[in-house]
Amino acid sequence: MSKLFDQIKVGLDDSLEEKLQWLDPGYGSYRILKKSVDARQQPPEWVFRIETFSQGENPPPLNFPISKTTKTISDKPIIVGAGPAGLFAALRLIERGIPCTLLEQGSEATKRMKSIAAYWRYGTLHPLNNVCFGEGGAGLYSDGKLITRIKSPYIPYVLNRLVQFGAPEEIQYLSNPHVGSDKIRKVIPPLREFLKSHGCDLHFDTPVKKVLFQNGKTAGVLLENGKKLDGSKVVLATGHSSVSILEHLANDGVTLEGKSFALGLRIEHPQKEINQIQYKAYWDHPALGAANYRLAKHDKRTGIGVYSFCMCPGGYVISSGTDSEGIVSNGMSNYKRNSPFANAAIVVSVDHQSSFGKDIFGGISFRKELEKKAKKTVEAVGGNKQLPTQTVFNFLDQKNGNLLPSSTPSGCVPARLDQLLPSAIYQQLCKALDSFNRSMPGFISPHSQLLGVETRTSCPIRVTRHAETFQSLSHPGLYPTGEGAGYAGGITSAACDGVRVAEAIFETF
Repeated sequence: MSKLFDQIKVGLDDSLEEKLQWLDPGYGSYRILKKSVDARQQPPEWVFRIETFSQGENPPPLNFPISKTTKTISDKPIIVGAGPAGLFAALRLIERGIPCTLLEQGSEATKRMKSIAAYWRYGTLHPLNNVCFGEGGAGLYSDGKLITRIKSPYIPYVLNRLVQFGAPEEIQYLSNPHVGSDKIRKVIPPLREFLKSHGCDLHFDTPVKKVLFQNGKTAGVLLENGKKLDGSKVVLATGHSSVSILEHLANDGVTLEGKSFALGLRIEHPQKEINQIQYKAYWDHPALGAANYRLAKHDKRTGIGVYSFCMCPGGYVISSGTDSEGIVSNGMSNYKRNSPFANAAIVVSVDHQSSFGKDIFGGISFRKELEKKAKKTVEAVGGNKQLPTQTVFNFLDQKNGNLLPSSTPSGCVPARLDQLLPSAIYQQLCKALDSFNRSMPGFISPHSQLLGVETRTSCPIRVTRHAETFQSLSHPGLYPTGEGAGYAGGITSAACDGVRVAEAIFETF
């Protein structure tokens, strides 16, 4: 019979097994349910939640078996987009015994990676194969972070399936789980092959021009090549950067609404400095690895929030635009998080109602103009795919100056980011940096710099849907899903949303 032990504290150089022998003498085996580090006191300690098992008893496998429908499905659901939401919607449908069609405008991951490398090296941007578009979605070029603030019963299922397809087993119990950009790319091919061999008709390099409707109901999709696919159920999982499909939906009268979002810059420090701030005297202990942080400041008077987002310990700042007119910054880390730099987005909340009123596409236009302005700033000094950059000191002092070394594979060019940003955004960032420096003394550092612009934190539009059926409020059969529809904000939350939508479709059968 198993026993549960919570809040087990173990020193960095101590043995968990020895602690368990003291707590449960003669235990046979154990399973880690949660592992985190408590750095609030010195020295830091590991904190575990453990389930132990008697001699001869092994932990039961975590496999989350799924029952299948016994019906023959002729009206196959169509999924648009092979990011986390689309892939997990397809996976759940397949496991439920429902065949489906998955359409992705970009290429398979290997081909996509070559296009991204060409952009970072030469500045040649492929409009359908970039950091945001292609198999795996934007999550393929991130930290592979699986942290989420949502409360969903599908989180364990999503993590378990990622492990089955090759992710490290530890993501099921770490408090800050991450796969790493290098390892998550290895998870995608076996997931793809599983889908293809179990009833998913998967098509890459197949852009969808629009969703088709007949008498107010979903009837299928029209591809860019002119071909039509019939289907009464379309899962729209196009990601936070697919603007054209949103424009088509608006033209067809699908109910949309403007959504608040956030934008700003990405800050980069030497990882050593973040380790020293967080771990103090134990900053270089080999058991701890690269430290992270999460910061937030809320202005009670204005309601504006400034917060860190997509923090990448031991990571890289990357150029991640989706069209040739704009520059966008993002961050990623590999599994080992062994880059000498740490980076995170520092973004300011933008309230849709007070900023754009009834203009549903106001947020889209706002971010696009800022991205275009960033590109012109880069071109003005002879660049094309580099990121506009300014040291934190010069940003606060509003002056020019030399740049520091950076992790970005795209290169940096000097820019007056204090002038590039709207004045209100700039002022909020300055106040927030001062607040963050009080929370983490040393955060404002002579070795830190800012790179622009961080504009793709989430989609500024929501495709509204019913709370229980998950179908469009105006067009039944359309299932808005994931980040691009305004219902997620990361790999795990998008994947969970894809599962929820798949379950709603399963119920209709």
